Amino acid sequence: MKVAAVAFYAFALGLLGVGVLELLTGFEENRCSMTYMFEYPEYRRVALPRRLARLYPAYGLYLYGEGLYAQETRALKLTGAPVLFLPGNAGSYKQARSLGSVALRKAESREGGLHFNVFTVDFNEELVALYGGSLLRQTHFLHESIKAILRLYKHLKTPPQSVVLVGHSMGGVVARALFTLPRFNTSLVNLIITQASPHLAPVLALDPYLLDFYSTVRQKWVNQANKLRNITVLSVGGGYRDYQVRSGLIALPCPSADHNKLSLVATAVPRTWVSTDHLSIVWCKELVLATVRAFFDLIDPETRQVSSNQQTFCDKCHMKQYISKLSYVVLCLQEGQAKYFLFALSSRRKAYSHFYCRSDNLVSLASLWVYQAFRITVGSQCKVHKDRLPSVYRISVPWFREDSLTTVSVPSVTEISGMLHTSRPDNNSGVLLQLHTAPNCQYKVSIRISFPRMLGQILRFCGPIVPVYTAVTLLLAWGGQLSSILKSRRAVDMSQVVSKGLQPHKVNLPVYILHILLSYSGFQEVWSILCLPPMDNLPSTLPDGTFHSVVPAKEWPHLLSPLLYILGAAVAYWGSTLLCFIIRLFSLILAPLHRPFVFRDCGTLRLQTQVFLTLCLTVMSAVSCAALSLLAAFLLHLYRVSLKVLLVNQLQQ
Repeated sequence: MKVAAVAFYAFALGLLGVGVLELLTGFEENRCSMTYMFEYPEYRRVALPRRLARLYPAYGLYLYGEGLYAQETRALKLTGAPVLFLPGNAGSYKQARSLGSVALRKAESREGGLHFNVFTVDFNEELVALYGGSLLRQTHFLHESIKAILRLYKHLKTPPQSVVLVGHSMGGVVARALFTLPRFNTSLVNLIITQASPHLAPVLALDPYLLDFYSTVRQKWVNQANKLRNITVLSVGGGYRDYQVRSGLIALPCPSADHNKLSLVATAVPRTWVSTDHLSIVWCKELVLATVRAFFDLIDPETRQVSSNQQTFCDKCHMKQYISKLSYVVLCLQEGQAKYFLFALSSRRKAYSHFYCRSDNLVSLASLWVYQAFRITVGSQCKVHKDRLPSVYRISVPWFREDSLTTVSVPSVTEISGMLHTSRPDNNSGVLLQLHTAPNCQYKVSIRISFPRMLGQILRFCGPIVPVYTAVTLLLAWGGQLSSILKSRRAVDMSQVVSKGLQPHKVNLPVYILHILLSYSGFQEVWSILCLPPMDNLPSTLPDGTFHSVVPAKEWPHLLSPLLYILGAAVAYWGSTLLCFIIRLFSLILAPLHRPFVFRDCGTLRLQTQVFLTLCLTVMSAVSCAALSLLAAFLLHLYRVSLKVLLVNQLQQ
């Protein structure tokens, strides 16, 4: 039985390892160019009123500058258009240097003196993604910072009336939270650009403050969508390189009819076409250049400020692509079936530069859903070696702007990942593989299901549930260990009780039944009357909230829960095994320090000692942090357990 358990959990751990490896490395290489500063960056602190300085002592507002520009703005006599950068979780205010430097160099190359003043907020690098209690305080400070920025332009005849906000990660969520403040004037912000911001839901819902914050922001933007229609919001996701915030979460929970709210992946941004990780999205030169170009295109020459005309912004952000003298083929291929297409001879189609071919009865890519993953291989062979044009391969997703483009030279063999950030909302939409091919070349396309990438997709969407099942397995093992001690007065081998912690009928079935009951309003009222805690999740919203099949989106995690439970139990099993090995190894290291033998009461603490240590750890947690106190307690108990293991080894000898 033990050999079977070891084999089972080894196989489960192997599946988890394959999925994690695919999640962390199963994407294209980083094709972003680094953004460099030509001169030493400077951050000029903007003085705030004393009341704000006392109320927010850990926060600050800065103006970015370089070289001569930094000297000219030393007195904060500004004439440009204000842009405010908001860092995210544990982010530094100095991350604004890429945006500020590129905007400065772009202004130097243009005539007329049009330029931007890039400000940045110091949020003290707070971990707001792990603790939501600081989000509201950051929102209030942002409001005061905007008013402080606009006061710097009072000397102008036509001072700016609004500030452009650029938020990274949770900074983008804070930017949208501005509109939930009761005294916030909505005319102060007309344009918000967010980078890898999880608008749809938090990545990890670790406390009720974070959930309440998200619920408040969601209700404001959904219930008052008509009032906020004039606010333009552009949400950009990093793509598959960003494994911290998956791009499905960057979708704005707003009505689809509101065209001033745009959500797209960096691979679909014109003249960018690259995937970024969670940090490189701030300094990725291709994306920063596209952002700055949009800023300058939005400047009104008369007011020298960002235009408040939302139609202008939508026109600038409209995706346009021009490919000349290339053939155009659209294919939806079924795995395991070979399809051949016949085209007219080249001599008969000299009058045409493009041709179009579409297959309607092949539905493999058209039926892509979120957890599916395909490995697409496109090979090309060319007969003529002169004047060979590059080929462009594009995966087009009609319901969400997550298109990806790959430019290759011919002849070549190219591999493309066929995965989705969101699921399709209905049965009428389909993912298209578009091949913009070079003439006088032959192409062979193969599409195969990729099981490793499918595991990576499951972990990308449901990975945070695995640690929960690990904790559940350990709790069930702990309960089994206590039951064994009460019955037989002896402890059972840890690996044995942990292997028995895989009990889905005790966990998944009650949770699923409770989930169904809580969907009824009557049961919810009874639940609230009993003062029981609410469910720690947010309601699903398009485009991340519906699937193509009859199974609702919210039910898919329950269908995948057995697999996730097995993966979590594997982590608990091998984690406990590793801990036992570490304790035995540590006891061997302690053996020379306790020769010739260990007393039976070694490691046992008297009552006075226990009280003294408890007081010391309590004071340590209050003065420094609770994590340090927990670490000290863990090391103390590790030492005591290691001594007991050493004593058992000596008695056995």
